Amino acid sequence: MRRYLKNTSSIGLSSPLLRRHIPMVALIQMLAVAEYLSFHRAALALDTSQSSVSARIKALEEDLGIVLFDRNTRGVRLTEAGRRFVDQVENAMEILNHAIQTAEVQARGEEGELRIGVYALTTGCFLDRLLERFHGNHPSVRLHITEGTARDAQIMLRERRVDVAFMAQTHQIPDLHSRVIWRDRLMVALPANHRLTAQADVEWRQLAGETFLVRHSGTGPQIHDLIVARAAGRWLTPTILRVDVVRSTLLSMTAAKHGVSLFVEEAAAATTANVAFLPIRDEPETIAFSVVWSPSNRDPALMKLLTLATELR
Repeated sequence: MRRYLKNTSSIGLSSPLLRRHIPMVALIQMLAVAEYLSFHRAALALDTSQSSVSARIKALEEDLGIVLFDRNTRGVRLTEAGRRFVDQVENAMEILNHAIQTAEVQARGEEGELRIGVYALTTGCFLDRLLERFHGNHPSVRLHITEGTARDAQIMLRERRVDVAFMAQTHQIPDLHSRVIWRDRLMVALPANHRLTAQADVEWRQLAGETFLVRHSGTGPQIHDLIVARAAGRWLTPTILRVDVVRSTLLSMTAAKHGVSLFVEEAAAATTANVAFLPIRDEPETIAFSVVWSPSNRDPALMKLLTLATELR
């Protein structure tokens, strides 16, 4: 019972307790008297006066229209009606106490859920390590992962269907916050026996005659635009084949000589048989990856994830 002694605020506007003008402190004092079977010892435990406890219990009995305690020279004992009432109030206090603790945990970002939009999730990549570390630090926060394009992610952020999204490249979005959290080198994935695999690296011009395999989802739209931009004004835009497949299937198609594809260097760590990764020597910059979120979303778990992303950057 002692764990309830500090919960002395009144409760909900629709509650019979409030309609009958029964404050929470009266119930807490009643539970104390029921535990100690003494107004004096209950008052000591609550750090208040015996007269205050006695007056509140009497007022509570009048409000309820029942006698909770038999008082006599030998002490205090619960009536049958009082015992039943105390049992039910204790159960209600357990529920209320659990609700308060749950709210406090969620307010600290230690429990709840995060809905995360990703372009892809590769074992061992920065994003995979980030989410693994976050889950290890906050195991009670459930992570819901949704894969899609940057455009999909922006729509879901605005509609509050995801809390945060990870996207390739930098983004200046007026109604959303964005921060670059890591960069990686661009690589071309080639069939293992491709004529260019004898080289240490390649140049964009050497890829002009290739068929590029580009996913519809994930970073596919951005990869498509990058290929077009690199060809512009220098040679004809290469053939670009849009495929509706996951990353692993894209690599398998590359291995089977359906075309070449583009990845960042961390993807090369997850080596796929019959695929070779080469850096593009004249690619002018590394590829940025950003975390994007709504400024109106102040979820504590989200703030913890953003902090961890910055620390691991």
